[in-house]
Amino acid sequence: MKSFIVEIAKEQHFKYAEPICQLIEESAKQRGTGIAKRKPEYVIKKMAAGNAIIALYGDELAGFCYIEAWDHGKYVANSGLIVNPKFRKNGLAKKIKAKAFNHARATYPTAKVFGITTSLAVMKINSDLGYKPVTFSELTQDDAFWKGCQSCPNYDILQRNERKLCLCTGMLAPSQEEAMKLDLSHQIVNNPVS
Repeated sequence: MKSFIVEIAKEQHFKYAEPICQLIEESAKQRGTGIAKRKPEYVIKKMAAGNAIIALYGDELAGFCYIEAWDHGKYVANSGLIVNPKFRKNGLAKKIKAKAFNHARATYPTAKVFGITTSLAVMKINSDLGYKPVTFSELTQDDAFWKGCQSCPNYDILQRNERKLCLCTGMLAPSQEEAMKLDLSHQIVNNPVS
């Protein structure tokens, strides 16, 4: 029987870029909420830089997430978390997000790790990883980050509120020191997931 493999995406995964983008777009339509659209070239760029996590079931795309640094590495966002609908409801999103979180911590040890989302499921996953809701003023102020929200159907809300609030909730992970105090070691995913 096959099992899920959750790993850092590599060149051999470039072929999944188009299906990942389609999955993101379909999910946004189904939910009727904001998920920023991404192009396959953008996803490939994240994979090539070693900043993407992919989940596979055999050769089938099961899920995806990527990390991106802002403000010269002071902030790192976990973005684009998506799970193929046929593989939902089995904890895969949490495994992908935990892998992305640990990869962000390892790659950018002093950065503030954050995410923004409208998804209750993602908020719960983030909470389990120690993230706390914060105002947008506690997140990166890098214009390039907020420009990525332009493809979201809620972008006008963000603009109208001068990037202070939107339908998304901003969530900030604990620093490494705070995480050690909270003992989130049970959240660490180091090996491929079965």
